[in-house]
Amino acid sequence: MRAIKLRSAGDDKGALTLSYVIIVPVLLLALMVITQTALWYLARQAALAAARQGADAARAQRAQPGEGPKAALTFARTAASGYLRNPASTGKGSNAQTVQITVTGAVPSFVPGLVIHVTEVARAPVERFTTP
Repeated sequence: MRAIKLRSAGDDKGALTLSYVIIVPVLLLALMVITQTALWYLARQAALAAARQGADAARAQRAQPGEGPKAALTFARTAASGYLRNPASTGKGSNAQTVQITVTGAVPSFVPGLVIHVTEVARAPVERFTTP
């Protein structure tokens, strides 16, 4: 009769390495997605803050034309320089009663080849003082 040979624990050589080959890329991809999402959120908030800053500057009673987009761009370049790349601002859509400032820019890319743009708009009424 032939004896039945039991498998020893040594027969699983390479199983742990194979697990790491599968798990580590998935973990790194998840970390990259989380980091890119955080960068997108920060860029979006920076663009919104810049648009609000521009709207506040443009809605003042004696504001000069173009003052809002200029203030928004200055804010985006100084306060949001790490989160919002190549910012641009415009005052299109404004009228005599309402100021509209739009700020656009690119999100810093953590994932190579990924290009994400953000656009945020702030609207505010123009200040007018009236007599009772």
